[in-house]
Amino acid sequence: MLGTLMLIMVIFLLLNFPLMIPLILGPLLIMLIYNPNVNMDLLMGQLITGIESPVLLCVPLFIFAADIMTAGKTSEKLLDFVGAFIGHIRGGYAVTTAAACSLFGAISGSTQATVVAVGRPMRERLLKVGYKDSKAMALIINASDVALLIPPSIGMIIYALAAGSGVSVADLFIAGIIPGLIVFLTFTVYNVIYAKVKDIPLADRVSWPERWKYFRKALLPLGFPIVIVGGIYTGTFTPVEASGISVLYAFILEVLIYRTISIKKIPSLALSTGLVTSVVFILVAGGQLFTWVLGYARIPQEITQAVLGSDPSAAYVLIMVSIFFFVGCMFVDPIVVILVLTPIFAPAAEAAGVDLVHLGIIITFQAALGSATPPFGVDIFTASAVFKKPYLEVIKSTPPYIIMLLLIGILLIFVPELSTILVK
Repeated sequence: MLGTLMLIMVIFLLLNFPLMIPLILGPLLIMLIYNPNVNMDLLMGQLITGIESPVLLCVPLFIFAADIMTAGKTSEKLLDFVGAFIGHIRGGYAVTTAAACSLFGAISGSTQATVVAVGRPMRERLLKVGYKDSKAMALIINASDVALLIPPSIGMIIYALAAGSGVSVADLFIAGIIPGLIVFLTFTVYNVIYAKVKDIPLADRVSWPERWKYFRKALLPLGFPIVIVGGIYTGTFTPVEASGISVLYAFILEVLIYRTISIKKIPSLALSTGLVTSVVFILVAGGQLFTWVLGYARIPQEITQAVLGSDPSAAYVLIMVSIFFFVGCMFVDPIVVILVLTPIFAPAAEAAGVDLVHLGIIITFQAALGSATPPFGVDIFTASAVFKKPYLEVIKSTPPYIIMLLLIGILLIFVPELSTILVK
């Protein structure tokens, strides 16, 4: 049954259908083939079940906030602020890029939004101080991975939905902070060393009065992650409420204070958000149907038995999870991979004694890594479109970052406290 299902989905993909079509039609056709008397209302009900969770309200709101700030000047103010303080040191602009991706990731929750918002202005700055274009693009793509780890994270929201009601989105958000900072610090060390070895020219030092000016301009954008993460951590508001506050914060910032966006532009941004959200929701609905059909056929049990055995250790489970999610996200959108594979591995991981919050960080991390890894990582194609550069040039300098991220992934597997210490 699984082989037939995969064959049907591959055929649809080869016929150039968008991913949502095989994700929904594949399970429907397989049920009609193997169980022609199935009640179709039951299958349609699964599509509705997939998108009725209240936590999904976070998705359009966080996307809308990110769209508003991407269209405005938030990212540029963050870049100017970070660059003013560390741009003049060896490798300073590369460190600025990594820091800006981390900060904007804490605002947008989306790797692709971070590539667009930070990548455009930062690539030009990197080129001016002597970086090769391929090096600049590789840094931007991989530093944007932090957006899925530092809250708010759309990937974590989707994981919590797929893993079940026992997983708190708020706990996941807090648990992602330390892994995200580890990625940032690792990239910082690498780029400082690289700049010294390659003798990258130094940028001009900014005077303290200028630094103070840039700090004042960035003060309100810097307050965004403090408000969101602080509010969730202290229990002042839930993740869903935080997503609503993020939209209000972005609106006040860009429309009323900075006035970089007119009121007239808000409807078009809302339409863009709606289009992206509709795709996400269709994928979530299809993922629920796909998962239900797999469960109906007891395929998860067969897969976990074949891959994990009868009594796997926690470390072995997490290694297998990392491999499956990393490879899966190299070929398919991370949202789909999280929706399809999480229900398969989460029960086995929990049975092996893995904390589901720790599992969520491992899965989110591997989804972020896979999204920036050839051959089909979504961030690669985003960068290719944004920078108007060929695919091979975009991926040319990515291997060092992939190796660093793989090593961090191993560290997270064997030191679970890095993911859970802030939650406990």
